[in-house]
Amino acid sequence: MNITIYHNPGCGTSRNALAAIRAAGHEPVVIEYLKTPPTRDELKSLIARMGVPVRTVVRSKESLFRELGLDELEVGDEEFLDAMMAHPVLINWPIVVTERAVRLCRPSETVKELLDSEVQLP
Repeated sequence: MNITIYHNPGCGTSRNALAAIRAAGHEPVVIEYLKTPPTRDELKSLIARMGVPVRTVVRSKESLFRELGLDELEVGDEEFLDAMMAHPVLINWPIVVTERAVRLCRPSETVKELLDSEVQLP
């Protein structure tokens, strides 16, 4: 199984998700997205594959989120994407990609559901 994780090694949740993938016997492609952020098109594609609103993928706990006014209700998807492109720290992590699904793995246990679903499929 091919697995990619958009990873922040400074985050315990991200480290736990990576450890769970490895414990399941997989060695994923690890993209430290703070060093190598996805392009706008890649991020839009990941979000579309997750089937979640763009707002879900923005890290609202970052002080920059409020400083940029992203906590306002009228902020739209393009503004969120602009902010994440300019400040990759605003991308919520970890994002795990397999052939069948993409998930924001917060909490880190979410990755186990993703791995289980991959194993159960023919």
